[in-house]
Amino acid sequence: MRIALYYRHIDPADRQAFDTLVAALSYHHVETVTLHDGDTVDGYHYLISIGGDGTLLNSVQFVRSSNPAHFPPILGINFGHLGFLTTAGKDNIRSLVDDLVSERYTIEQRTLLQVEHPGVPTSYALNEVLVHRGETMSLLRTQLLVDNLYVATYSGDGLIVATPTGSTAYSLSCGGPILTPDSRCLAITPISAHTLTLRPIIIPDTAHLSLKVEGPLSTLGIDSRRHTLTGHTTINLRLAPFTIQLIRTAGQNFFSAIRDKLMWGTEVRQPNVVESSRVPFSPPPQ
Repeated sequence: MRIALYYRHIDPADRQAFDTLVAALSYHHVETVTLHDGDTVDGYHYLISIGGDGTLLNSVQFVRSSNPAHFPPILGINFGHLGFLTTAGKDNIRSLVDDLVSERYTIEQRTLLQVEHPGVPTSYALNEVLVHRGETMSLLRTQLLVDNLYVATYSGDGLIVATPTGSTAYSLSCGGPILTPDSRCLAITPISAHTLTLRPIIIPDTAHLSLKVEGPLSTLGIDSRRHTLTGHTTINLRLAPFTIQLIRTAGQNFFSAIRDKLMWGTEVRQPNVVESSRVPFSPPPQ
């Protein structure tokens, strides 16, 4: 078995957990190679992303150097913070490796957006594509067309087109809906819209989208990657013809991740008030 390891950096506090991962893979006679930018993942059985969600999103860059239809399943190990996409933390690495080698896991198919723009190489977004006014002070005007039908012109800080995977990221913080991974739709969420009636909408992921940006300077975001756009320009988006496979170990699913990360169903208690510090109420004297 051959497994590709991808990480951006390993903090000294995480070095022991990383060494445990390498030792556990070696124990099962797994051949491992550390990926660097521009490498290919052809011929690997799995890709292990080590870090947070940002690291896992950044691993999508290797799609360009691989046969997309044979891109290996991704296992995310959370060395970061929130970790919606990562499968497990660094405290149970040995059992995680045992489950992986023994194929005790499930696969979630995650859709991607294909981004086409004259100034940017064809790219793929697992989370979201967005246009933003960047550091300029003026509002950004963005026309949205869905299957060549004009929807609206959004004035504000920008506009997000989120996949179901990205619906729990920037889109959620801007008031967008949460989409299940298999919902086969996209969420379009304005960023600080100038007109309050412009609300998030959901469209089928089979639609072709065009974002016509009106402004001298703006930023195009493709997951964690950023590109500067100048002048009036058009970004075309469509569903990528392949999916990314994310590994979930036994007992894990999308809703368990939501409950854990967003603390759904968890009662938030206020600090207890010391009874002796309460001052009994006394009516004012007549």
